[in-house]
Amino acid sequence: MAEEVMLSREEYLAAWSRWHGGTGTESRLVRGWLSAAYALARPLAGLPPVAATALGLGVAALAVWPAAAGGFWLIGAGVLVGLSGLLDSLDGALAIGTGRASRRGFVLDSVVDRLSEVAYAGALWVAGAPGWLAVGFGALCWLPDYLRARAGQAGVSETGAISVWERPTRVAMTGMTLVGAGVVSGLGEADLVVTAGTAVGLLLGAVGMAQLGVSMRRMLGD
Repeated sequence: MAEEVMLSREEYLAAWSRWHGGTGTESRLVRGWLSAAYALARPLAGLPPVAATALGLGVAALAVWPAAAGGFWLIGAGVLVGLSGLLDSLDGALAIGTGRASRRGFVLDSVVDRLSEVAYAGALWVAGAPGWLAVGFGALCWLPDYLRARAGQAGVSETGAISVWERPTRVAMTGMTLVGAGVVSGLGEADLVVTAGTAVGLLLGAVGMAQLGVSMRRMLGD
């Protein structure tokens, strides 16, 4: 099998932007997240992107089990959430960086992202967050991309402003909340940390939706 040739990092960032409706990569968070995925993808260039996609979803679903176990297992759940997010970015880096990106893969990746976020909300719930809070968290993980998709159907080619509630933030918020809860579990404060972290995520989601809504209103016009 011929060795896969990767684009340079800057070429990859530019290609990623094109595949995501011209989304800028100037944000430190976005650029750092994409650069980490690119660095991981380079030695794995021969791996089929769909394998990373499937593995990322499996790891996200697996995180629910240690989250339900509670105690110090919550640390493992948080680590699995972070790993699932990295694997999710890895599949895109492999596809775009090696020129294997396709519209079918792009749609599949989006579906897997949403399913992973269901698992994140589920992990927070079984770890101790109130059901209504976990549902709100999950809904605000879905809404930004749903809004962008609907705007695209209305003829908007851009993805709108980068908000405080993009995919890296959702992964980081879930992972850090679970790890933090695991760290203090010996003090009996795990439920409080999970609830507080989920509530902060909900607040960030609301702010992100407001940012995106203003941006979309401008692009959609009257």
